[in-house]
Amino acid sequence: MAVKKVAVMIYPNFSMQEISCLTDALTVWYGIKIDVFASSKEIMLSEDGFQIIANKVFEDFIVEDYSCLIMPGIIDPLPALFDEKNINFLSCLKGKDIIIAAISSAPMLLAKAGILDNISYTSGIWEEINQYLDFIPSVNNLHKPLVHDKNIITAIGFAFREFAAETLQALGLECEKNIFGSIQREYSKEELTFSMGEENFKEFLKEYSEYKK
Repeated sequence: MAVKKVAVMIYPNFSMQEISCLTDALTVWYGIKIDVFASSKEIMLSEDGFQIIANKVFEDFIVEDYSCLIMPGIIDPLPALFDEKNINFLSCLKGKDIIIAAISSAPMLLAKAGILDNISYTSGIWEEINQYLDFIPSVNNLHKPLVHDKNIITAIGFAFREFAAETLQALGLECEKNIFGSIQREYSKEELTFSMGEENFKEFLKEYSEYKK
């Protein structure tokens, strides 16, 4: 079946680097149109300071027009997490026939939208946050570089090459798994469990409580 359009979801502090292998391949190699969606058309800064304006808002999204939604990681996820438009948009995709590819901390948004409740996944979320936020189904976190379960593809940030190749293959596009290079060894669960430390976690809780007010 032919690939339809692809959507990229952006939010403040997002990482272009984590999805650029994928988006570049989709547009340059396969000629697939990408639309960029956000909760508004205000300027959003990427984690490295690029000013980006989405060309569409969530109200423009028609799920039947898209084969895949790509979600970049977020160096500071709280602004995106507490934008209810983001969560409401994702909630509407639960059970829909669309591939969702989320890398690094982006699965946190999927968790809050209820999409990971019965899905095995991985992420680069700090372990303290995984355990603290009750909407994150940490029992489903496999602590692997890349996980593909049903229509959900997730990856830790350093596996952005594998993330790209897995998503291209899930879309039915012809490519090798190591098209961008590959992971050279097996990782233990301990190596892929990330701790932010007591002081940093206290700082997170303080900031989190401010957003909840």
